[in-house]
Amino acid sequence: MSESTAKLNADKHVEYIVNLGRAENTLSYHLTEHLRLNGIYWAITSLSLLGRIDALDRSAVIEYVGNCWNSSNGGFSSHPNHDTHILSTLSGIQILITLDAVEEAKIDTSKVVDYILQLRPSNQGFFTGDEWGESDTRFTYCAISTLSLLGALDRLDQVESGTSIKQKIVSWFTQCINFDGGFGNNIGAETHSGQVFTAVAALAIIDRLDIIHTDNLSWWLSERQVQNGGLNGRPQKQEDVCYSWWVLSALSILHRLHWINKDKLISFILSAQDPDCGGIADRPGDVSDVFHTLFGVAGLSMLGYPEIERVDPVYCMPVKTIERLGLKKSYTLL
Repeated sequence: MSESTAKLNADKHVEYIVNLGRAENTLSYHLTEHLRLNGIYWAITSLSLLGRIDALDRSAVIEYVGNCWNSSNGGFSSHPNHDTHILSTLSGIQILITLDAVEEAKIDTSKVVDYILQLRPSNQGFFTGDEWGESDTRFTYCAISTLSLLGALDRLDQVESGTSIKQKIVSWFTQCINFDGGFGNNIGAETHSGQVFTAVAALAIIDRLDIIHTDNLSWWLSERQVQNGGLNGRPQKQEDVCYSWWVLSALSILHRLHWINKDKLISFILSAQDPDCGGIADRPGDVSDVFHTLFGVAGLSMLGYPEIERVDPVYCMPVKTIERLGLKKSYTLL
């Protein structure tokens, strides 16, 4: 490892993130409108964990997020005048809560809650991403996380056809469990590290981790570490910095974080930094992006890397923010 990547280049990463917001004249800026609100969440959370949340204009961020909120249906879009989606809705709420600005942005949270709830098909235990009906464990996690952050988790206690919504959700996740203890994006789908996080974190929020085969799943997750220390999403796949989040967060919630070789993973994450322009890529030598920057920093946070604030592995938000809301669940950080 070169001296330039032997430690976290925090100042370079902050500079990189700030410069992303100044790239309005580039083609890539306009081609990524469909991810813009998610990107701001990745940026805000990265900066918060690096202790530099003040690096972005708070008022400008709040105004932009407010312009992504659809007051008619209650959801958030990725960019003003785009269609609303559950992924954008969670990101919008995460940003505003991290900035303690939900009221300041004049968001009617009751409308957001109603928007989330109407994305669940009648009598089903899963949520769709939008009005077109695609289902995915990601979307169910987004729904549960958003309701929890807004203090509306009790809405899942509503009884429908003799069974509560929460129990329907638990039943659906139970059907998604595979022979290896993991979860895919739907019933019968192949286990994937990203989907494992969404299922484990969702079940943690509703206090139903009891349905998980803990040691079986933790073994599968620990087997995702490859020779160079990085983690992959599935067997026989390449390592990728983002799995430093998806794998570690699930292991943290399951209290098996120590099953990973900490030092080798830290070295891998740091080797994927861009020492000149800042940011973290999916693997060494590739181009940095804000998605991998967040999940690299968050991974280092869970591993106890110095000078990084603690991240909550259930919500992927700063621990201090989740503690302020009184939502902290049981997990282990190194």
